[in-house]
Amino acid sequence: MSTPSTMVCRLRVNGDAVACAVSPGTTLLEALRYGLGLTGSKQGCDKGDCGACTVVVDGEPVLSCITLAAACEGREIVTVEGLARDGSPHALQDAFDLAGGAQCGFCTPGVLMSAWALLQREASPGREAIALALSGNLCRCTGYTRIFEAVELAAARLREARGR
Repeated sequence: MSTPSTMVCRLRVNGDAVACAVSPGTTLLEALRYGLGLTGSKQGCDKGDCGACTVVVDGEPVLSCITLAAACEGREIVTVEGLARDGSPHALQDAFDLAGGAQCGFCTPGVLMSAWALLQREASPGREAIALALSGNLCRCTGYTRIFEAVELAAARLREARGR
């Protein structure tokens, strides 16, 4: 039995050009976590059901456990590690802390990335838009209310920072 060939996959992750060795079946999650050491995205269900592995690819939330790394070659990928700037948490991360939007924390990276993608598109999302944007992210601890409140708080702070 032969082993799958290995290839170099060139990605743009959190603004940096990076490369890692992957096989044709390597998922983006595996490349990020095990190839690049970016362990913020969580390995949950491995079948696209829980959203813990959500990252943003070219501005859209993607389930990295069911996305092939090779399909992302040359594309812009943002992981939860890419949210903080200059040692300061992103407004979403701060809002999750203040509003109690994270309990055990396992789902939090994926939720943050789905929410971040929403806030990149929409400065003032309503509760319905937030719920829809986060509908692919499962949380067993918070009951979602505090998560929604955290996204609303972050949106308000980001608007304030932009002067809107």
